Amino acid sequence: MHVETRQPQRTRPSDILRLAVRNARQLPLVATLFLTPFLVAARSHAAAPPNFLIIFTDDQGYGDVSTYHSSDCRTPNIDRLASEGMLFNSMRANCTVCSPSRAALLTGRFPDRVGVPGVIRTKPENSWGYLAPGIPTIGDRLRKAGYHTAVIGKWHLGLESPNLPNERGFDFFHGFLGDMMDSYTTHLREGHNYMRRNTEVIEPAGHATDIFAGWAADFIRTRAMEEQPFFLYLAFNAPHFPIEPPAEWLAKVKQRSPELDEQRALNVALVEHLDDRIGHVLSTLKTAGLDENTVVAFCSDNGGSLPHSQNNDPWRDGKQSHYDGGLRVPFMIRWPGHVQAGSRSDYVGMNFDLFPTFLELAGLESDAEVDAISLVPILQGGTVDKPRDLYFVRREGGSTYGGKSYEALIRGDWKLLQNTPYSPLELYNLKQDPGETTNLIGRAPQVARELASALRGHIQVGGSTAWQRSLAP
Repeated sequence: MHVETRQPQRTRPSDILRLAVRNARQLPLVATLFLTPFLVAARSHAAAPPNFLIIFTDDQGYGDVSTYHSSDCRTPNIDRLASEGMLFNSMRANCTVCSPSRAALLTGRFPDRVGVPGVIRTKPENSWGYLAPGIPTIGDRLRKAGYHTAVIGKWHLGLESPNLPNERGFDFFHGFLGDMMDSYTTHLREGHNYMRRNTEVIEPAGHATDIFAGWAADFIRTRAMEEQPFFLYLAFNAPHFPIEPPAEWLAKVKQRSPELDEQRALNVALVEHLDDRIGHVLSTLKTAGLDENTVVAFCSDNGGSLPHSQNNDPWRDGKQSHYDGGLRVPFMIRWPGHVQAGSRSDYVGMNFDLFPTFLELAGLESDAEVDAISLVPILQGGTVDKPRDLYFVRREGGSTYGGKSYEALIRGDWKLLQNTPYSPLELYNLKQDPGETTNLIGRAPQVARELASALRGHIQVGGSTAWQRSLAP
């Protein structure tokens, strides 16, 4: 892990408290009595639990965040999160598609171990996951610790009871239950309206990105009037296809970059509109006076879709693929005064590491069954030496795959993968070959056997959890 410092760290409230106590011991009694109210206030401020905000985008590729490298896509607000916090260079999503990544993020466990190895869809005959009953979500854990918990935006972990957001640890839900919208402006999915305020069916007007950002801003302003800390999971459905940016954003991109083909211009405009609305949410956080004590994490559920001109550079392939273009995602964490502004980390982790990270920052212990690892030592400038496999699974149906799964595993510098249930296993040394261009499956047989054995073990553990409702306990 490499950490690069660009700006001096701000003074923490706890540092102020320690200095005040030390100085008070050297003062006469009358001065100490005079300082007592200020010491109590400092202690209260230092002990205040932080708020948590996850901004989760949908199919946003590593190359469509301009902080990572030069890009035709401009994301100044997301980039500012990185410059004001820690940018992670080597984080991966927990799956190459939506539902499993979200299940892992919210439970801290590999997705097949919580019953979601594939995409949960509208039609039961083509749905490949069922969020296991009884497994606590991060909402459950933080709510029991006194947090107000909320989901705004895309849920995609169940369309009916008992897997609605309010039943899985969240006090408040304002968003879309389904997988994708057929249009950002009609908000329907195969004729169904999945827009809800808690369990109430609603019909909001406008572009979905504007709607979700507006609801998030309203939520933040409301929470600013309360003393209770909050956890907000803000899940945009942008830039998932259909690629439908507002007309004025597309016009701006075409005027600035007329050389872009139509599909790429549409995607750039959709991402830049998303970035602008993220900026609105962050601005609201600051105006509400919550900026300093809110941990903000930003990441995407999987890589971008190449058929829709999304950019995963410099990694190979894209969404649905176990090559790194489908797995590597933008990832950053900001907490003013606690996380060094402008720092970078090469730690190789996964999105669901936010689960134990937030629990630790809230003063809680993680569950023994959690597969994720806390990033707190890294945020504090240290390292994490606990080894683990990065395990990826996707189950899919349809006429092509017939309900079979395919997997990948990363252990150290080595990666074993397959990209369809019927494809042969491939082996890559990511340190020597980050672009995954040279398959070493026949040249390193011992490594291949070791990783294949480990992969079988992960598959067996995941197979003990039902992924269809009719089979669940």
